Amino acid sequence: MDVTIENPFWDSLNYKQKNHQLFLTQKHTLDLFVERGAISKAQYSKSLRDLAEKMGESC
Repeated sequence: MDVTIENPFWDSLNYKQKNHQLFLTQKHTLDLFVERGAISKAQYSKSLRDLAEKMGESC
């Protein structure tokens, strides 16, 4: 999903929905890092856990 500010769909989301979309975007970035070997599985797990905790998401 395109989460740029020019996207009308983004404007239609409430705060909680926007937070969830931002969480998914950040999780995707972590997924790419671990797939490419930029971070270890342990780093991935810790970062994902920390991200979920800070954003009020569950993994």
